[in-house]
Amino acid sequence: MKILITEFMDVEYVELLKANFDVTEDHDLATNNTELKKIINSFDALIVRNKTQVNKEVLDKADNLKFVGRLGVGLDNIDTEYCKNHNIHVQPATGMNADSVAEYVINAALTLLKNIPLMHQETLIGNWPRTSISSRELRGKTIGLLGFGLIAKKVSTLAKVFDAKIIAYDPYLDPSVGNQFDTKLLDINDVFRMSDVISIHLPLTENTKNLLNYNTIKKMVKHPIIINSSRGSIVNEEDLLRAYEEKLISGFALDVYNTEPAPKSFLEKIKKNTNCILSPHVAGVTEEANKRVSEFIANTVKEFFNL
Repeated sequence: MKILITEFMDVEYVELLKANFDVTEDHDLATNNTELKKIINSFDALIVRNKTQVNKEVLDKADNLKFVGRLGVGLDNIDTEYCKNHNIHVQPATGMNADSVAEYVINAALTLLKNIPLMHQETLIGNWPRTSISSRELRGKTIGLLGFGLIAKKVSTLAKVFDAKIIAYDPYLDPSVGNQFDTKLLDINDVFRMSDVISIHLPLTENTKNLLNYNTIKKMVKHPIIINSSRGSIVNEEDLLRAYEEKLISGFALDVYNTEPAPKSFLEKIKKNTNCILSPHVAGVTEEANKRVSEFIANTVKEFFNL
């Protein structure tokens, strides 16, 4: 059996696969679909993260492909419908990086509520903004979660340490699901209206694309912090910057973007005196999470091929 790995995977589990399979690892293929299409027919399994576009053009050439492993959770770079129709098993590493993302969200909320990015910038240039920049606590604040899957549930649990109030919107869940997490599931407009911090945990679909735009942000009467560690296209980035400039929100953290890497044309619009955190799609990529994700996919591949 031949396996192709196109994005980074923990070395220990690459070696585990090499002990059982004929493994090719080539990270350049993640952004080179032309070459990927030329060689994919030789492989029984493909292991990717979020950059490799496993679309119809690639899959049409993959006559021998039986398994696609996703080193992460989101599947919007994989044509899952095609795979389903052609008996190609798609396996995400569900839950393996949930702790990492949840910690990122809490860290971002604490950092932005305390205006640390602004304080850092001012202190660095020789100012001393001890009284000119305000700072707030997370304790007692209302955190609104858009989506209430595994990661959001872990955010809810962590936030309880700070005596924060948790509310959530999830159209796919019965409201009673929130009870065991002391979380009220509400209408999305109520979440917008009541939240001091809004964290996004929704998949990217036609219904969630541009969900956070200027009109929806205007409904956020408490000028919240917005945190997106889910999928970039859920947030209209231009509208987000406009909302910040008009003081409709008090800060934002982006770990994901409409286009990745984040284009300079967008980054140049972010002024220096902005209370924001920008990170390169790493909320779920800690050393520990990478090991869990890699171990899970490696073992799932072995089980799938009965090894």
